[in-house]
Amino acid sequence: MPRFRPFRALRYAADDLAAVVAPPYDVLDADDVAALAARSAHNVVRVDVPTQDEDGYRRSAELLARWRREGVLVADPRPSFTLYRMRFSDHTGAARDLVGVLGGLEVVDEGAGGVLPHERTTPKASTDRLDLTRATAANLSPVWGLSLATGLTALLREPGEPLGSVEEDGVRHLVERVDDPDRVAAIAAVVAADDVLVADGHHRYAISRTYRDEVRAATGRRDTRAEETLAFVSELVPEQLSVAAIHRLYDDVTPAALRAALERWFVLEPAPRPDPGTLAAMQREGFLVLLEGGAAWRLRPRPGAFDGVRALDGAWLETALAGSPAAVRYQHGLAETLAAVESGTAAAAVLIRPVGITEIERTAREGLLMPPKSTFFTPKLKTGLVVRPLG
Repeated sequence: MPRFRPFRALRYAADDLAAVVAPPYDVLDADDVAALAARSAHNVVRVDVPTQDEDGYRRSAELLARWRREGVLVADPRPSFTLYRMRFSDHTGAARDLVGVLGGLEVVDEGAGGVLPHERTTPKASTDRLDLTRATAANLSPVWGLSLATGLTALLREPGEPLGSVEEDGVRHLVERVDDPDRVAAIAAVVAADDVLVADGHHRYAISRTYRDEVRAATGRRDTRAEETLAFVSELVPEQLSVAAIHRLYDDVTPAALRAALERWFVLEPAPRPDPGTLAAMQREGFLVLLEGGAAWRLRPRPGAFDGVRALDGAWLETALAGSPAAVRYQHGLAETLAAVESGTAAAAVLIRPVGITEIERTAREGLLMPPKSTFFTPKLKTGLVVRPLG
């Protein structure tokens, strides 16, 4: 089972956390980065999103070091965990109160168990996160892990020392420090009692493994801070988690050819242009939606078509389109998916349904992997609430 350790966190000394924290780097475009940087000379994107030139990583490292020298970022006096709460309403309007804990999660070898992927990942050619980790010797953005151990939520219910909050886009983010040795030990023991499933940040976790191996080779040691990586760990419980769908965009195929391929597996029924009510109906009535420019169809599986295939929309589509020239991309958000099709930037799209918590747990327990981009956990964790130094 994985180690989970407290550490001497680097935290902003600023009272106004909203000015200095940011969403994760991989959901930001250039305009987002510019807007966040304009909030404060100390906004974390100035380190976490390096400038696109040969000196970008060096500048990020120098800036982080300067912030530490000048007291912009201050280290905790002793190792601690950070309770991280997110209070929000999900897409159905239901109130959610999610709590997890930020700490150092063991970096395990691929296939070794303890920390498990839950879906196949798409390859990434970029070494950006590895280069940034090498330069800064710090974990900036946490991996999101789901603990399969019971009791973590109950253990985190009691507040810690309040450190600040941020309210943005209808989500209230609150952080609290826990450094009492007995409570720290109890939290570490619960997380270490069962597997942790990587919900978000598979690429970051893989980069941590590469970085760990580089540190081992350079030092000959297996007791450095590189043996763990920054992770937010919450319990895998339905009442806390909000999982959205990631829809499929298709290119390199005509809409007619895609429709013909799907029609062998699904019954197609003409449908109106989808709206948010359509997404609820999809879950309630069990259908998918095919989108073309100016047209839509409900997709209902033909009887017996997917016998022997896991009951996941992504798996059904992979099966139905095996051998098709269609190239798939991924897009969360109904409005964004509609815009891609209606503007012609995608030939067609299929709206799919979110994966349920029960299916996520079953996948983990059986050691299986879902298709890529099967789940989109919301809300997204803020970067900058905690920085974990590696040096």
